[in-house]
Amino acid sequence: MKPVAIFRHTPTEGPGYFATYLESRSIDWKLVKIDAGEAVPAFADEFSGLAFMGGPMSVNDDLPWIPGVLQLIRAAVKRQVPVLGHCLGAQLMSKALGGSVGPNQRKEIGWGRVDVADDERARAWFGDTRGFLAFHWHGETFSIPPGAACIASSPYCQNQAFVLDRHLGMQCHVEMTPEMIRNWCKSGKREIERSACATVQPVSEIEAHLQPRIAVLNRVAARLYQRWITGLKA
Repeated sequence: MKPVAIFRHTPTEGPGYFATYLESRSIDWKLVKIDAGEAVPAFADEFSGLAFMGGPMSVNDDLPWIPGVLQLIRAAVKRQVPVLGHCLGAQLMSKALGGSVGPNQRKEIGWGRVDVADDERARAWFGDTRGFLAFHWHGETFSIPPGAACIASSPYCQNQAFVLDRHLGMQCHVEMTPEMIRNWCKSGKREIERSACATVQPVSEIEAHLQPRIAVLNRVAARLYQRWITGLKA
């Protein structure tokens, strides 16, 4: 099988648990380091799937790599190469597929509940999970692109996840590891302090009970990733 391409947009927002999951299933993956100036691949069908991680930039920024990524996502969907988006990655998916991205009603940083829709498409991805404690770090949000369905939401962000056939975009971060959260809190300490409000948690609260929270999050992520890899192209 061809490898899964994982797109990294900033050094601190790597694949995390997603890479761990792929390796546990003996699925090869290749890291595309957009942050280091690596070129966007020209053809989606070089890979069995495409996964886009997070990043501090906006999909509406004038960055040289964004048009190529949007074009690649559209080509992947056309060729039925599954696409997976985490936070910025889901926003890229939404914009590429005809949706829009703009400011969320509130910035969210820290842990917060995500509720799963009570319908067939949501159950296909989440199984029996009706809600879970997710990790959030975003100031923008996406609209649901034409033909897709919203399968998860939260009190401060209506669109937390959408599906379109074999493609999944998530505003929340399910790929987190304890090390990633500690690194983000360290590098984002000033942002947390400047943005203090009800939906932005202090570092002490974010890092509390980290191991059990991550264990639960990993189980939710594994269920989603399990569904996603069933669509990988040979």
